[in-house]
Amino acid sequence: MDRRELVRALREDRVPDALYDIPGVHDIPVQPDAYYFLRPAPDGWVVGLRERSKDRDTRWFGSEDAACRDLRAKLAASPPPAGGGRVADVLAHSEEIQRQAWRDFERALREQRRESGKDAPGPGPDAGA
Repeated sequence: MDRRELVRALREDRVPDALYDIPGVHDIPVQPDAYYFLRPAPDGWVVGLRERSKDRDTRWFGSEDAACRDLRAKLAASPPPAGGGRVADVLAHSEEIQRQAWRDFERALREQRRESGKDAPGPGPDAGA
């Protein structure tokens, strides 16, 4: 098994994309506090857990196949994320979530101005200078 086959297998196993990073094949767009990784290393491969910017529980393998199988076993043994995959959903839809948050913020700001009787925006940062 190689890295590309591993990613296909993990997706078939419904492992959330946010739980693992495989540079050059499956990069996490926004890295969470903890995730598993598989990386090339001198004369082999390293599998481990990246937690709070530190590598933990690393293991070295002489072949890509052995490293891939180890990572798949680790991820298959991991409990499903809380909230039914909410982290994966957020990462997959982060741009739309941000756009919606801005729309909601702007709507709330307009409503607040309307309720206070101010139709125009308040003074800018340079007011009174």
